[in-house]
Amino acid sequence: MLDIKDFSIFENQSNFDFKGFLLKILSYWKWFLASLIIAFTIAYQVNIRKEKIYGMQTMISIKEENNPFFTSNTSLVFNWGGVSDQVNGISTILQSRSHNELVVDKLQFYIDYLEQGKYNLIDSYGAVPFYVNIDKTKGQIAGALIKITFLTESEYQIEIPFETNSVSLITYSNNSYSNTSVQPITFTKKYKVGEQVSLPFINWKLQINDNPGFYKGKEYFVRFNDFDGTVARYRGISVDADKGSGSLLTLGMQGTNKARMVEYLNSTVKMLMKLQLDGKNQFATNTIRFIDSTLVAMESQLKQTGNELKTFRKDKNIYEVEDGGAKFSEKIMDFDVEKDQVTRKIAYYNSLKSYLNNSVDYSRLPAPSVAGIEDPNIVTSVSKLIALSTQRSEMAYAVKSDKIFKDFDNQMQAVKSVLLENIASAKASLLYDLSLVNAKIGQAESTVKRLPEEQQELLKIKRKYDLSDNIYSEFLQKRNEAEIVKASNLSDIHFIDPAKDIGGGLIGPKTSANYVLALFLGILIPLIFVFAIFFINDSIQNTDDISKLTEIPIIGVVGNNKDAGNLAVFDKPKSALSEAFRGIRSSLQFLYKRQQLSGSKTLMITSSISGEGKTFCSINIATVFALSEKKTVIVGLDLRKPRLADEFCLTNNQLGVVNYLIKQNTLEEITNSTQISNLDVILSGPIPPNPSELILSDAMAELIEELKQKYDYIILDTPPVGLVSDALELVQFADVVLYIVRQNYTKKDMITLLNNRIKRGELSNASIVFNGFENKAKYGSTYGYGYGYGAYSNGYHEEEPKKGIEKMIFKLFRKK
Repeated sequence: MLDIKDFSIFENQSNFDFKGFLLKILSYWKWFLASLIIAFTIAYQVNIRKEKIYGMQTMISIKEENNPFFTSNTSLVFNWGGVSDQVNGISTILQSRSHNELVVDKLQFYIDYLEQGKYNLIDSYGAVPFYVNIDKTKGQIAGALIKITFLTESEYQIEIPFETNSVSLITYSNNSYSNTSVQPITFTKKYKVGEQVSLPFINWKLQINDNPGFYKGKEYFVRFNDFDGTVARYRGISVDADKGSGSLLTLGMQGTNKARMVEYLNSTVKMLMKLQLDGKNQFATNTIRFIDSTLVAMESQLKQTGNELKTFRKDKNIYEVEDGGAKFSEKIMDFDVEKDQVTRKIAYYNSLKSYLNNSVDYSRLPAPSVAGIEDPNIVTSVSKLIALSTQRSEMAYAVKSDKIFKDFDNQMQAVKSVLLENIASAKASLLYDLSLVNAKIGQAESTVKRLPEEQQELLKIKRKYDLSDNIYSEFLQKRNEAEIVKASNLSDIHFIDPAKDIGGGLIGPKTSANYVLALFLGILIPLIFVFAIFFINDSIQNTDDISKLTEIPIIGVVGNNKDAGNLAVFDKPKSALSEAFRGIRSSLQFLYKRQQLSGSKTLMITSSISGEGKTFCSINIATVFALSEKKTVIVGLDLRKPRLADEFCLTNNQLGVVNYLIKQNTLEEITNSTQISNLDVILSGPIPPNPSELILSDAMAELIEELKQKYDYIILDTPPVGLVSDALELVQFADVVLYIVRQNYTKKDMITLLNNRIKRGELSNASIVFNGFENKAKYGSTYGYGYGYGAYSNGYHEEEPKKGIEKMIFKLFRKK
């Protein structure tokens, strides 16, 4: 039946032992040292193998540049819609795919120029003495390293190792891929500098740079990369707006080659300036295109009316004919010009309305000024519509958000609606003006009909000619104005600080960060292992563990025996280990005195399980009693697994306790003397089939009584109580019970079971001996002679010789 005391296993559960954990960490200092050495070695190797990372920048400003030739008559300026809109648009364009495609294609940055460094290939753009002019319409081997060795200043060798029967080719004119067959060998061939190389997998002409320096015998590598992949890398250019000034942008790049980054940053800005200026000139370009097409038609018409006038004047006295109609010609001419102006405006409005209703791209609209329209509402709306349409088409390659496109479409729709209303209003006004001009022309023509027929004919022909000539001259003037505006337009983008390599710019690799990481990991990894060991290991580590688990007193701490034999006290009487057993002897004498015992005294030594040092402690406790000239005997009562015989060079087949208990031999016959004065030993004898029954027999009590008559101290070496019940039957004969707990071996649960036996009265007068103690740094104990007193123990004990680093540290501290 279970006793309520059996549930005490749930009592006295220990909290986390920070001190023990820290000391445990210190005990594994070699692990931490090795881990740190490995981590720092890896960090060092990583750092020296990493290429240096540089950062380059350029700064630009965005400022609306008004054309100095802008007047009300030359309203051909392209309006981007303000600086803030430009900054946002430019930031988007600089990171767009289409823009970076133009820059990469212009610079041919899909070609790598490499050199073999100490650990890896190095990007040597700007430092190699040559460049290659490729035929973009033909395939180049993709991704393979082409080794170039300069045999002389004018001759080089190509070397390509082919591992398969085919290689991939890239054609940069259309960015397409194909394959070609090759032999799986290392291809090698020599060429002259400047000679055209035409191979199935290479099509180039290698040229030497200006001031190439010495390059004979040197080796370089060329590699053709994927065009889209290259563009994707350069789209990572950073664009940051200045917080203090919204019109300033800082462009930045990071990479391993400063020359390549400087070239790209400056080229991307120049490409942007060109695109922006082309967009700004779009209005003037559209106007010039419209005027040129109109002039072609006007030229033909002017030539035709000129021929008619020339034919009419032939064989006539032209002065007499002209004199009669001169006063009417000038007047009608004014009306015709006025009518042409109105008609041209109406025609422009009709054309503009049709274009707005039937097209979605408004970037090619001509300026209203070509038709003489100066209405600011019309001019502004057309200019804004062109700007929005152009900006939307540019963003199509960079922006994937439907919301942004819808916003642009809504803006253009709003501008278009306003423009159509303005067109309807202006057109109604023009139709009224046209009716007035037609009326005036009708009155003038009725007067002309009174003139002679020849004068009327001349006036008609001359009227057509003068009108065509006037229109032609006016269009020529407007074309010249558009050319002036186009030529004098300035980009709104300006360099403040072009990218330039002035030294420095190093931003990586972060060697210090790698070393900090190495320090962190070098400590963390072994710390995790120690942490796991600390929690997985449920064994007793120090005296604090015992004190937290039980109230049974600890009467001694025994160090770890590093010798082969167990006669530690006899072999080294001045050692710290011997002093520990002498301390236990003193504590036992105090316990006996407290019990007011006189005469012979018995001591039972047991433990939880086998291997905790019962026999070792029994022998050495008995030895210290014997050396104090007390007649002492060790009785081997571990009948199942005897070990005493080996320690005293005896055989267990000799007579022992079993022989006495079965009445086969007397006490004198089973007693063995030892090499230690005053110390006898009684072996367990042959292993019996019923050890428990023998121990429970009356003969056991008789044996103890007989021993008390002969010896001062009787040491009972018993089996472990955690495995068999034999030891519990012997408690009745013991004055004191010593329970052996071994460091890093006895489980904590065993102490709880010991508490249960104490509470149930199965064990009494029990004390604990902490055995197998190593050092305080590892387990946190300060008990035991010579283990907790440091230098104060010098001279009292035989010291173990120090080895290696321990010897060096010991000498260092002794000097201090």
